[in-house]
This record gives sequence, structure tokens and C-alpha cells, in this order.
Amino acid sequence: MALGKTLILGDSYSTFAGKIPEGYHAWYFPEKSEQTDVYKPEQTWWYQVFTEKDNILLRNDSFSGTTICNTVRPEHSIEFSFINRFDKLVKEGFFKKNKVDTVLVFGGTNDSWIDCPIGEIKFDDFSDNDLLKVLPACGYLGKSINNAAPNARVCWLINTDLKDEIVDGIIKTATNFRQDYIRFTEIDKMSSHPSIAGMKQIAEKVTKFFE
Repeated sequence: MALGKTLILGDSYSTFAGKIPEGYHAWYFPEKSEQTDVYKPEQTWWYQVFTEKDNILLRNDSFSGTTICNTVRPEHSIEFSFINRFDKLVKEGFFKKNKVDTVLVFGGTNDSWIDCPIGEIKFDDFSDNDLLKVLPACGYLGKSINNAAPNARVCWLINTDLKDEIVDGIIKTATNFRQDYIRFTEIDKMSSHPSIAGMKQIAEKVTKFFE
């Protein structure tokens, strides 16, 4: 398996304190708690995937609680949505400084949980109002990734228990932009987040997909 140099764009499922950009919120921490049995970076799905010399994690841009679209939780700034974090990476020259081979997008969970407006699928001509809605925001992100990293392989990771409209929108977005997707059918969870067993399930499916 070779993902090469990889960017993860994610939410709580991909966080671990100290392993994400400074100032980002984490769900997983290096101490045991009642909410999860995950307390070591080695137990996360991404750590298990990026263990080979051909798999280099350039940046884990994951922020707990964040949505793909610009309808965000009350405690969060709009700047931390997936699409705004990605735009910031582009503006800061991340893709000019780094040759990115793979982009993994693991989101949509919070969009589903907090009942963000769904909207209609779009792949171009996005308004600010469009980006407050899940499906056009997915289209915006898919297009933005292709523009910023035209040679990268892009793969959307689709959580279980999402609204059907969101799952369908992500699949249509990926298909339209010739991007890949992995739809998980089973993830063991504690407090609605991957447990150690769930992390292993994710890692195994990602690893197998990229074989």
C-alpha cells in the first residue's frame, strides 16, 4: 500500500491531542476516560495507516466538532469549517510547498448531527449562501481539492449513520470529480466515536482500499 505524502482533512474521528495543529480541538487525549477507550496515538486509525515508509502524513488537519459546510456549531468560528480550513491551506501555500499524493476527507458527521441545511448538489458557481449547506459545500470542497492538487488521489471516507442525503451527496461529488470514496458499513463506537476496535476497522478498510 502506498498513499505517499498525505493530507487528512477531518473532524473528531481523526483527532488526537498534540497530533493536530495548535489551537485545534481534539476528542481523543493521552489519558483514559469513560467516553472512549482510545488514549494512545497508536490506537487511532490514521496512525495505523501511516506506519510504512511509503505512507507519509504531511498534515492531520482535523478539528473536533467541525462541519464541511459553513453552518457551524455555536461554539465554533466559521473559519474552522472544512471548506474554510482548506481554503486557508491554499492561501498559505501548503500545496505549493508540498507535493501531495493523497487527500483523505473524513467529514460530514457533524453536518448530519447538528442538522445543517442539506441544499442541492452543485459543482460550480457557488454563492456564500450555498456554502452554508452541506451538498453544495461538498461540491465546493471537491472542486477546490482538484484545483489545488490536480495530481493527488482524493478519497472521501463516509461514516456510518449519516443522513442518506449526505451520503448520496458525497458519493455524487466524488464521482463527478473522479475522486474515490470508502463507505463504512460497520464502525465500533463509544460515545458515538470510534473505539479501539472501530479505529482498527477504519484502518483495515483504508489499507485494503489502497492496496
